[in-house]
Amino acid sequence: MGPAWHPSPNFGPRRKGARPDLVVLHHTAMKSCAAARDRLCCPEAEVSAHYLISETGDVIQMVEEVQRAWHAGTGRWGAVDDVNSRSIGIELANTGAHPYPAPQMAALEILLGDILDRHAIPPERVIAHSDMAPDRKNDPGPRFDWARLARADLSVWPAPQGAVTGTFEAHARTFGYTAETEPDSLLAAFRLRFRPGKAGPQDDVDLALIADLAKRFPVRED
Repeated sequence: MGPAWHPSPNFGPRRKGARPDLVVLHHTAMKSCAAARDRLCCPEAEVSAHYLISETGDVIQMVEEVQRAWHAGTGRWGAVDDVNSRSIGIELANTGAHPYPAPQMAALEILLGDILDRHAIPPERVIAHSDMAPDRKNDPGPRFDWARLARADLSVWPAPQGAVTGTFEAHARTFGYTAETEPDSLLAAFRLRFRPGKAGPQDDVDLALIADLAKRFPVRED
């Protein structure tokens, strides 16, 4: 069975003939999936996403993939500065402080696999909202299991080997963190995804992890 259809009026055409080649994951930060659905479909809110997944794994589609949903706001990934026109947005019903339930993650894996296959999107183009807007956003947050997605070839995970040269900032930009942001915010966004719970100054582990990601998954230049 496919997603349930609950249309949102909050969308428009993808600009400049763009096609989706990114997927951005979010959490709703609301008390319930129903409340999030209603907000994403409220004209006055002027926000939306293509999909919303409940805690129990129900998938709701609100915007057709051919259209530009309003989920990413300002930010950047690699050379892409209109992320809404180049992405598919998936909202996960979660407050940001709770684990993501197994049925929800299983539904996400099925949906993501289908999207990546249909649009020929590589796993490294599945990113967090916090990746493309480090100064503004922290979703899907520290409780989200990125390593699980990577094991299913639905995202990426670092596996450093050998000596490392270069700076953290340079490697981060090669990987895709190109939004204008302060170094501390950049490090925090990286750790939120790849070292959740880690605090303190940048260390050799941070450098080794981002260097590996930059080497194996350099961001597209278009």
